[in-house]
Amino acid sequence: MHQFTPPPHTVVHGSGPTWAVGELLVHRVDETELPPPTGAWLLPEATPDAVGDARWLRPDFATPDGALRLASHSFAVEANGLRVLVDTGIGNGRTRANPAFDHLDTPYLQRLTAAGFAPESVDLVILTHLHTDHVGWNTLDRNGSWVPTFPNARYLVARTEWDYWAGVEMDEPRRQLFRDSVHPVRDAGLLDLVDVPDTGSEVAPGIRLRPTPGHTPGQVAVELHSGARSAVITGDCIHHPVQLHRPGITSCVDIDPAQAIHSRRELVASLADTETLLLGSHFPPPTAGLVTTEAGTYRLRPVPGVSS
Repeated sequence: MHQFTPPPHTVVHGSGPTWAVGELLVHRVDETELPPPTGAWLLPEATPDAVGDARWLRPDFATPDGALRLASHSFAVEANGLRVLVDTGIGNGRTRANPAFDHLDTPYLQRLTAAGFAPESVDLVILTHLHTDHVGWNTLDRNGSWVPTFPNARYLVARTEWDYWAGVEMDEPRRQLFRDSVHPVRDAGLLDLVDVPDTGSEVAPGIRLRPTPGHTPGQVAVELHSGARSAVITGDCIHHPVQLHRPGITSCVDIDPAQAIHSRRELVASLADTETLLLGSHFPPPTAGLVTTEAGTYRLRPVPGVSS
């Protein structure tokens, strides 16, 4: 195998891991590691045997016995004078059915501020989809009411995603999610719905939404471009690097598993053996890398971010 040399994506900047994508800077803002049982629940087909087939997953992405490592974080992007946040994690102090998400207490906002993204400075919040672990810090509990965390930002959601959830019968946990983390943003007049055609939709200079439906009908990946450099933030089109090795592995919460597989295969194939950096929305450290072909499938060649 040839010697792999990562391209010059990484720089020293801020208090957390940062990647340079041309003139854009991408910071990973950590919320929490997810408990060890999460992987087996979320991706039940990712058995120890399936993980064992890809030795490159260990030790960063899987334990020695084949359990998946997963995390919750946001990506904060400095883009042409804008401060853009991609997904907002689980959030603190929320009643959630999943014990891993219930009544968290993390220093997420302090970490976000340390990265240079004080809440009032954020210009744009992109929500890849409207699941619990991607919208939580949309709001804060202030004197018993949920109010927008980022009062000067526009919050973007694909119209297909919004229309889907508006048209289905939700159970009580999901209604609670919308009451505390989604509807307060709409009610404050900060929510924008974006039409995302098959060709994608540019929402800011250098930032484009790419439709990757299946996990949810309006799930999007976020493409970043600057000069000759590019990157893609996965959202939940790809939960874990094992899905590069076996793209047919689906999530137990995929709404349309067949469509999710199709979207994942298309995305991964488009990135393979290119210089486009892949940033996983739930990938544990090192979180980012280049997709390469290997033995008839794909793997991730890590490109760690650099912390100051």
